[in-house]
Amino acid sequence: MIQLKNSEQIALMKEAGRITGEALALAGEAVRAGITTKHLDDLIRHHIEKCGARPSFLGYGGFPGSACISINEQVIHGIPSQNVYLQEGDIVKIDVGAYYRGFHGDSANTFAVGNITPEAKKLIETTKESFFRGIEQFKAGNRIGDIGHAIESHVTANGYNVVKRYVGHGVGHELHESPEVPNYGRAGRGPRLSVGMVIAIEPMVNMGTSDVIELSDGWTVLSADRSLSCHYEHTVALTENGVELLTLVE
Repeated sequence: MIQLKNSEQIALMKEAGRITGEALALAGEAVRAGITTKHLDDLIRHHIEKCGARPSFLGYGGFPGSACISINEQVIHGIPSQNVYLQEGDIVKIDVGAYYRGFHGDSANTFAVGNITPEAKKLIETTKESFFRGIEQFKAGNRIGDIGHAIESHVTANGYNVVKRYVGHGVGHELHESPEVPNYGRAGRGPRLSVGMVIAIEPMVNMGTSDVIELSDGWTVLSADRSLSCHYEHTVALTENGVELLTLVE
């Protein structure tokens, strides 16, 4: 069942979103060659806890980190490690969640480590653009399929593929709520969008095949052909005044 939020609940979610967005931005600013993914994870956890919140991902289903940190062909759910160092030319996806006063925020971005290839830059740009194509369809009366169709259309027009095995989702008291928000679909299909909906729109885009595989650690997801992958996500609310990006930090 889709849980609609009132204005007071959305205001609380905006606080959870702010903490989430700040932690993600802080980690992004720290990205450079030679640091470990565990260092980034520590920065994220410290900021979230300093704000009186807790990392949404820590212990979620047994996940051992405070954030998911995934490099290059890793799509999502990379486990932070003191033995994994960022290298010049990498692209690193950082996915952060914070739980504050009963609500979650959820946001992700892809960061360049030093100088990256033009091909990697284009993939990052296209993934971010596809998010905003999707959010243009997040309006009362539209349907979930309108969001996914807009995202996938932009991605495929640029020669890439969206990951279909993993999708966006509702956000609220639980980190993952109804409805599912695929990054593909048919316009005019799926649950109808209503004021009070809060969802995470999160295109995951592969340079090659849309197929993915899961490593034996039970978490890390890779593109099946080992092509580069990007991720971009915000928690967004549909209000009487339109769309509000709860995890966006200006």
